[in-house]
Amino acid sequence: MLQIENAGLHYGAAEALRGVSLEIASDRITCILGRNGVGKTSLLRSLIGHHPLSFGDIRFDGETFTARKVYDRARAGIGFVPQGREIFPLLTVKENLQTGFSALPRGKRTIPDEVFELFPVLKEMLGRRGGDLSGGQQQQLAIGRALVIRPKLLVLDEPTEGIQPSVIKDIGRALTVLRNKGIAILLVEQYLDFCREIGDHIYIMDRGKVVHSGAPETLDDPEIRKHLTV
Repeated sequence: MLQIENAGLHYGAAEALRGVSLEIASDRITCILGRNGVGKTSLLRSLIGHHPLSFGDIRFDGETFTARKVYDRARAGIGFVPQGREIFPLLTVKENLQTGFSALPRGKRTIPDEVFELFPVLKEMLGRRGGDLSGGQQQQLAIGRALVIRPKLLVLDEPTEGIQPSVIKDIGRALTVLRNKGIAILLVEQYLDFCREIGDHIYIMDRGKVVHSGAPETLDDPEIRKHLTV
């Protein structure tokens, strides 16, 4: 579904990514782990088009996406859930979900029933303002908004950050359901147990490059875990 080859990214003279290569398959949950500041979020932002690569290639669903605009990537089926959720606090839950319509042709601008099947609380709160929701409910709303575009690839940046354990379990179940429906899922995460529980493959980044690729069970290896400890 997605191939990133030899990706490099600079912020001025600072090098954020140094020759990163990885593959994301359909119907799999792929987790990217690493300490703060190693380039994980920069990788996601280059993937969705917020920051152009300095060098390297991105291929999505068989097509080269390296120079595509953000809106073209969304229309092609890349859904993004940013760190911190970034919902619109003064819009209602329904209006927040409808912001996903901008990536859809006019005839498909409906909220899929799947959003409410995965997150029933959103259906109960359609008229409530986004800023009045709890952190966990806002995270579910952010994921639901990304699902409105019917993504082939769902990209999430630290979806468990600041979320209570019961909602983390709900999010884990939802991502597993989506994976089983054939959606490719890529998430950056700090919560190792979450990745071990739902992940199919992990990458570990350090200093702007991938230093390990393998099954979630490899997180039990002390030599691997040293890349995740401060």
